[in-house]
Amino acid sequence: MSTKTRVRVEQGHKRVRAYLGGRLVADTVCPVLVWEVPYYPAYYIPLDDVRAELISEGPGRRSPSRGDATAYTVKVDGAEAPGAASRYVESPVAELRGLVRLDWDAMDSWFEEDQEVFVHPRSPYTRVDVLPSSRHVRVEVDGVTVAESGSPRLLFETGLPTRYYLPKTHVRMDLLEPSETVTHCPYKGTAEYWSVRAGGKAHRDLAWSYPTPLPESGGVEGLVAFYDEEVDVFVDGVRQERPRTKFRSAE
Repeated sequence: MSTKTRVRVEQGHKRVRAYLGGRLVADTVCPVLVWEVPYYPAYYIPLDDVRAELISEGPGRRSPSRGDATAYTVKVDGAEAPGAASRYVESPVAELRGLVRLDWDAMDSWFEEDQEVFVHPRSPYTRVDVLPSSRHVRVEVDGVTVAESGSPRLLFETGLPTRYYLPKTHVRMDLLEPSETVTHCPYKGTAEYWSVRAGGKAHRDLAWSYPTPLPESGGVEGLVAFYDEEVDVFVDGVRQERPRTKFRSAE
């Protein structure tokens, strides 16, 4: 691991593949994880493991920690993504000099081993635990009880507040209106959302569920959770403090 110039760099051990237009762009068993932001890493790929053509576009973005980048168009079998690759060949962080950074969103799909990964690479320091509980959980929205259960599943995810997942039979589904919103989580899978109508108004995308979660989060399959940042949650009769997160803010 390197922490020089405030960049955390670690050698990864998963097989990582990236595709563009259905064509293989990169295939490596030696990915390098680089924490460009504190929350999760980016994958940097050894140059020899990039299967696509990289066409130089000249200077790219400058990073105070990684140095000056050269930007490249990624081209493979007729598919191309302008500016989708970067190299830091004279980086002050020596580990980055022989690597290629592929823009995550510019690729059509990414795989860790044989499982597709969404949103961003998984951090090896993020853990998700789903535990059954007999604690009594009640959820209020604008003073209206919208869910109440003595058999919740509690989801503990590194760096985030505890989430309370409740059976649909313990939720006032008559107060929930399906939303078109869909989000993806690299640890839990694809979530569907509901707005909650209570207190005379609709609270947009306040509840969600994972109908087919990833294996490590299988314990919340089909259960409903609420943004504790915007609802009142009572656990064993005690009102919980509303958390502040990057997703929602307490009032």
